Amino acid sequence: MAKRRTNGEGTIRKRKDGRWEGAIVVGHKNDGKPITKSVFAKTQKELIPKMLRLREDYLGVELTEESNMTLREWIDKWFKEYASSTLRPSTLRGYRGYADLICGQIGHKQVKLITTADVQRAYNAIKRTGRKHKHPVYGNELSDSVTRSVHMLLHQIMDAAVAEHLTASNPTNGTVIPKRNYKDKQILNETQFEIFMDAIEKEPLWYDFFYTEMTTGLRQGELCGLKWEDFDESRGILKVTRSAGKSISGVREIGETKTNAGKRNIILPASTYRILCERKKSAITEWIFPHLTKPEQPMSASTAYHKMKDILEKAELPNVRFHDLRHTFATHALISGVDAKSLSGILGHTNASFTLDTYTHVTNDMQKNAAAVVGDFLEDIFGKELKPWLEEEKTEKEQSDSEQMEDGKEDTLSDTVTMELL
Repeated sequence: MAKRRTNGEGTIRKRKDGRWEGAIVVGHKNDGKPITKSVFAKTQKELIPKMLRLREDYLGVELTEESNMTLREWIDKWFKEYASSTLRPSTLRGYRGYADLICGQIGHKQVKLITTADVQRAYNAIKRTGRKHKHPVYGNELSDSVTRSVHMLLHQIMDAAVAEHLTASNPTNGTVIPKRNYKDKQILNETQFEIFMDAIEKEPLWYDFFYTEMTTGLRQGELCGLKWEDFDESRGILKVTRSAGKSISGVREIGETKTNAGKRNIILPASTYRILCERKKSAITEWIFPHLTKPEQPMSASTAYHKMKDILEKAELPNVRFHDLRHTFATHALISGVDAKSLSGILGHTNASFTLDTYTHVTNDMQKNAAAVVGDFLEDIFGKELKPWLEEEKTEKEQSDSEQMEDGKEDTLSDTVTMELL
């Protein structure tokens, strides 16, 4: 029986074409035969440093026979063995779309041979041409956020490949991807909010739906997925436990909430509670907001979206997204004095810090208002005794600013002289 060659063991030879080849063992097949990795150079002297780098790259690595599979094959296996049992169906569909973009570029390459340069070229091509349907403004170019999502998926897939000994390292490390470039939130201001609420009163089939949204801030899928069993009439509580997704082959997809924190109980405002109580009296289906023509199914998200757009257009309101209704609710809740911790629970955020980060535009204004209130409060307490202190502080600040300006002028003059001398 042939002796098993250990990892890192290398050989150097001169090929018939005149080049020098260096090979090391990087793993073993199921039958014990070695898996090798080679580098090439014109001379033996040039080959030596390449061999040293190769050994460093594969130090402690033990590849398996499956490392010969293509990226497309590995991605299929990853979906079956890693993703299918842990991700929501809607998330899986999105990931499949990203995976198709990746495979269209480097799906044919063996997992163990994919380099950071390969991945970078793939990202650049996906960014330029990844949009299936040509956009009137952006053409076939993908948005920065989608390109980032493609990267995050491939990074996760290649991390699993490293763990399964299919490749020595994750080639997505070191790539350059677009920065986060989220669209600014569009919020209906107080006047626009009132106009919208007046507009939905003219839509009897939709009034309850949109009123509930504007007073709870539910995600669109959560609102469409509400059942009467979620409405605790005795306590005035709405339980959020599911989300209604897209229709697949005519059947509406029902899944989990976006996060574990998404499963929550919301204490309803009195007006919303009364609306649901009245609505329940004439309910003919398990869904609080059933599909308009197929009441055995939940409300269609796309139908609700197009209706919202129609209402906005008729009322001459900004063309906001459905999710911006949620932002509008949250913004006005904060302005009205709802604390971040309570709002975080209502919205189903993981923690209050995320809520504060999301609505920085509101909290900054609140901080300014708080500073003004504190200033007025102190002056009310100290009265005129506070005035000299304030004036003294102001004088000291003005003097300090003046000194800094003079220092700045001297520095500038010094720099100018230095430049002239040079």
